[in-house]
Amino acid sequence: MNESVESFDNLTKKEKIEVLFDFIHRIFMHHALWFSETRHQLGDEKAYNLLNEVYKKTYNIQMKRIAKILNFELDDGLPSSIIHMEDKKLDELIRGMAANWLVNDGVWFQEVEFSKGMNDAKRCNDSCWAHFSPFEAWSIKRMLILSPNPGLDGLKKALNFRLYSAINKQSIVDENENSFIFRMNECRVQSAREKKNMQEYPCKTAGIVEFSTFAESIDPSIKTECLCCPPDEHPEDYTCAWRFFI
Repeated sequence: MNESVESFDNLTKKEKIEVLFDFIHRIFMHHALWFSETRHQLGDEKAYNLLNEVYKKTYNIQMKRIAKILNFELDDGLPSSIIHMEDKKLDELIRGMAANWLVNDGVWFQEVEFSKGMNDAKRCNDSCWAHFSPFEAWSIKRMLILSPNPGLDGLKKALNFRLYSAINKQSIVDENENSFIFRMNECRVQSAREKKNMQEYPCKTAGIVEFSTFAESIDPSIKTECLCCPPDEHPEDYTCAWRFFI
């Protein structure tokens, strides 16, 4: 953008569009920072209760305003154009959003790695998962209307609605009524590295944080055991495996 620009009135159409998406980015960041600071000041339970109310209210307000400006109909709070979208295209959009999430994660990792080194990148990554996994578990429990303690059956359902589930291939093998094994049969990150003839990313430390906090957030009685995860050796038909048990 030209340094001489003093107001929105002086922008070109392209520049206005750039401002629009920068505004959207700022909304996301402000929303996340509000939650982060509320959690810091008031604790996890209160912060998540407030987030539930904020999300419902702000979604309705913002969606109605956008629908009015862009002149599209809402059907039960959802854009009618998406409701009438072909299932195949909608599935593609969902997977595309999940892929964008993973790309965003990778870009953050690489930027920290290139500027500060691998150790700092892994440290930031593991700490990020310590916050994101409980949030994703909360979001899924809210979406599926799971009970506060849904047990292993609830965890099985939740694992099928993670962002990863839309872009990776995974499977669940029951051991008994008190435990099951979750396997990541095809990991998008590791597959991409393999295509580039790169070594597997040693994700075990992040995985332990990711899976254990996710399971505990679904039901505090669920425990997690890592059976294998890079840099561990593993069979060809899965990259990592985790036992969840009560």
